[in-house]
Amino acid sequence: MKQIEAKISKLLPILTEKQRRLYLSSEAEALGRGGITLISKISKMSRPTITEGIKELNQGIQNIDLNRIRTEGGGRKKITDKSPALLSDLESLVSPLTRGDPESALRWTIKSTRVLADELKHFGHNISHTKVSMLLSELGYSLQANAKRIEGNQHPDRNAQFLYINDKIEARLSEELPAISVDTKKKELIGNYKNAGREYRPKYEPRGVEVHDFGKERAAPYGVYDIGQNEGFVNVGKSFDTATFAVNSIRQWWLLMGKNKYENADKLLITADGGGSNGYRIKLWKKELQNFANETKMEITVCHFPPGTSKWNKIEHRLFSFISLNWRGVPLESYETVVQLIGAVKTSKGLVVKSRLDENIYEKGKIVSKIEMDNLDIQKHDFHEEWNYTIRPIL
Repeated sequence: MKQIEAKISKLLPILTEKQRRLYLSSEAEALGRGGITLISKISKMSRPTITEGIKELNQGIQNIDLNRIRTEGGGRKKITDKSPALLSDLESLVSPLTRGDPESALRWTIKSTRVLADELKHFGHNISHTKVSMLLSELGYSLQANAKRIEGNQHPDRNAQFLYINDKIEARLSEELPAISVDTKKKELIGNYKNAGREYRPKYEPRGVEVHDFGKERAAPYGVYDIGQNEGFVNVGKSFDTATFAVNSIRQWWLLMGKNKYENADKLLITADGGGSNGYRIKLWKKELQNFANETKMEITVCHFPPGTSKWNKIEHRLFSFISLNWRGVPLESYETVVQLIGAVKTSKGLVVKSRLDENIYEKGKIVSKIEMDNLDIQKHDFHEEWNYTIRPIL
């Protein structure tokens, strides 16, 4: 008796429901008369279940479906079988195309699983929030963040401008002339403030930062990405992001990096966004580029991306994305921290980045007169002259 109890107590916890039934049935059958009662008492399994197991064993092992624990149709019925309308009612609550009364309070409610479970009760479905989560998964729903995909109204020549820029870049690279992509990265708050992302630290020792982001100092990183050399340069400004700052950043790239790479260059291609400090409508941008062209004796061609397509500018995914990865989770406590973290960026594809701090103060709201604009040597291209133009040095 004690031996059987010991054996059953060891085996039952590691067996499936079906295995337990068959094992206990074999023990009961081996004991003979009174075996079913004895095994039922020891194992707490009902007599009818043990009897059913003996019948299964007598039919032969070859007739037992080892892939199923219960016979087909056994077990608790699915809630969706009991309430056929449950899935459609649930989907009506979470569907992107809101159905039903547009004035419904749920339309303006965060649709958590608990809220959805409460709403389904109004439809006559008694369901828990955990089951709602399971059903949403079955319907193909998951938690999703907003995705920036909508670029607004697309210009009819959007793709044509992309091809035009690409052709210009390939032509310059084939001539071993510089082609750069420029833009201003998002301004960053300077101080011991929370920075998006996570970094490795000792367990249970997160870095402490200020609760409120009330800092006034901001860094304006203006980037220059050399497409042919896979090199980046970032001029970190402490002042306003103006066209003068933008062109001075390009100037610093040329003096610190570009001039050594392209000693005999007489042409420079710049690809830029359509807005911001380097926008195609900014007169000061063109005036400052004229000054830069005069200084370097280089012919400067500028091609702007159509409005709303800044993410196609190579600097975004070839340079800025790696900067964000490198300083994720690290508070930008000082301008020196920003410069050092940018300069430390490296990738498996050989990206090299240099960074410097620009201490200059740039004045906002500078006006460029019509006479000054008329004195610029700007040659507009035949294709979209507002986006594509060449500034020649005035000797």
